[in-house]
Amino acid sequence: MSQGFRGTVTDFPNFNASSDAETLYNAMKGFGSDKEAILDLITSRSNAQRQEIRSAYKSLYGKDLIEDLKYELTGKFERLIVSLMRLPAYHDAKEIKDAIKGGGTDEKCLIEILASRTNEQIHSLVAAYKDAYGREIEEDIIGDTSGHFKKMLVVLLQGTRDDDNVVHTDLVEEDAQLLYAAGEEQWGTDEAIFIMVLGNRSVTHLQLVFDEYQKIAEKSIEDSIKSELSGDFERLMLAVVQCIRSRPMFFAKHLYKSMKGLGTADNTLIRIMISRSEIDMLDIRECFRLRYEKSLYTMIQVPSSMLKPCIAGEFFPEAAQIAYKMWEISAMTKVQLRGTIVPYADFDPASDAQDLRKAMKGFGTDEDTIINIIARRSNAQRQDIRQAFKSLLGRDLMADLKSELSKNLCRLIMGLMMTPAEFDAKMMKKAMEVSETHFLQVILYWPSLYIMVFCFVHVYDPSIPKAFKKSLEDAIRSDTSGHFCRILVSLAQGARKEGPADMTRVAEDAQTLANACNADSDEMIDNFMSVLCARSFPHLRRVLQEFVKCTNKDIEQIIKKELSGDVKNVFYAIVCSVKNQPSYFADRLYKAMKGLGTDDRALIRIMVSRSEIDLFNIRKEFKETHDASLHEFIQVETLVGDTSGDYRKTLLMLCGGED
Repeated sequence: MSQGFRGTVTDFPNFNASSDAETLYNAMKGFGSDKEAILDLITSRSNAQRQEIRSAYKSLYGKDLIEDLKYELTGKFERLIVSLMRLPAYHDAKEIKDAIKGGGTDEKCLIEILASRTNEQIHSLVAAYKDAYGREIEEDIIGDTSGHFKKMLVVLLQGTRDDDNVVHTDLVEEDAQLLYAAGEEQWGTDEAIFIMVLGNRSVTHLQLVFDEYQKIAEKSIEDSIKSELSGDFERLMLAVVQCIRSRPMFFAKHLYKSMKGLGTADNTLIRIMISRSEIDMLDIRECFRLRYEKSLYTMIQVPSSMLKPCIAGEFFPEAAQIAYKMWEISAMTKVQLRGTIVPYADFDPASDAQDLRKAMKGFGTDEDTIINIIARRSNAQRQDIRQAFKSLLGRDLMADLKSELSKNLCRLIMGLMMTPAEFDAKMMKKAMEVSETHFLQVILYWPSLYIMVFCFVHVYDPSIPKAFKKSLEDAIRSDTSGHFCRILVSLAQGARKEGPADMTRVAEDAQTLANACNADSDEMIDNFMSVLCARSFPHLRRVLQEFVKCTNKDIEQIIKKELSGDVKNVFYAIVCSVKNQPSYFADRLYKAMKGLGTDDRALIRIMVSRSEIDLFNIRKEFKETHDASLHEFIQVETLVGDTSGDYRKTLLMLCGGED
């Protein structure tokens, strides 16, 4: 990727240690302190210059600068400034010491530091820990951790990984086979093999091993680790693999997690920004933009705005090699889609119908019984219950449920009881009334055959309310316009091809997209439509990888820069879904529950429509991206108003458990 210095903090020109020491002394003299002056000076000097300032401060005033800063400053600001003043190895040593002192252990901190440091950095850390605390870091970590997690940490602490230029060509395939045999190929897992290979081979060697492993297992090494390992050991091994793939991407993910989810992890944010500011922060910024479609600069907000000087502006160099590898991984990975709702064992539709009638009969409604039956049956079983309810009782189950339930619980239960086509017709109608964004989310992810079936049902099925009865294309044309309308009509034709990539057409399609980038707006949209709306997702993964090679840019970057409004949104959504559809839905769920109020329409739509398809995968992606389980998010973020009690209970049951 990038070569040479890739930090954002460099030596300050015309540096004068004594003058800076005097400025800091004056900023702390008297009542209060000038925090802006302290921040501006320290964040604009390199670490080596800060050490000279510290030495000059002691020579001029006979005092320790760090101790004075601790005395004058408080809270997060003190932690930031004091951390900047320490040598990198001593900063790491302090973070490790804080992670293992007291009653608990900050395993995330141990993982982040020890999985990401080079041999040289590890050796410096070990020496700094001994000098600062008079103890061996290995002994302290052994005393505070256990099991395979402890063993791997000890291996990493040796700092004996092969140099990056060392590749044992004759062992690449053998190591890949060893990892496969230690996990996927047998019952149980031989953790020692994972520790030996991942803890000692060089970065370059392991990158080749991971590619070979993908061919053997037809899944990424990351997916195998997730299925074979667990707990802190799993998280540590994933961190090692991510750092082997790309250290900047590893840190980009951790920065994002530190600022999203349930609260801001300020210690993590500060630690990464400081430790990488003179190493690879430019590359981390590139990766952050590629993965999260926003700049790190704008993501960092008050109260963390004090960190912005460490980022040095918003300019992003190209990150073509990173994007190329990301698309390659996406193209090679075989994902087994899993829902969270499966057919209920010992199913008896007549018994369920009778129980539902009892739950709604008389004064009051037994919501628990309704939820426990409907949320635990597959959609096919719910249709059997509907039929049994009418046959046995002569009543319409949907009408009875609608009269007994209210608000979001009613919408959710009714959605579960509909057939997929009925539910999508309902969602389509509501989406057209609400916004084009909702409309886009409903139509975008139907397979071609399902769109054709829906169009037929939408017009001819007598169970669809009369208000919905016009062709899908007519509905689109009456509610949208311009290029956005044309794109949606194209998607509604159900003409997207299915199946694997057609390698004979990959280069041609990539060149069509590349040529479109230099065309006028209308031609660009036409060419984008001809490829993005018509080719299969496996084919598009290869096309978009080839596009990086043709243009040295990522398609997401082009779409966000060159297009606008709903046209941008639809093409961007297609690309995100091509890369990782469960990840896209995880992001939609996150956005539905964050901010001012809950977007219950989106929440219900995704939870119902994906519960038997890939909600388990969505759940895993949610945890990976936001460092909190979907189950936890539903509990914490949906506590107000209607989104509580029975409604929340049903959502949690559909979620299928915690991660």
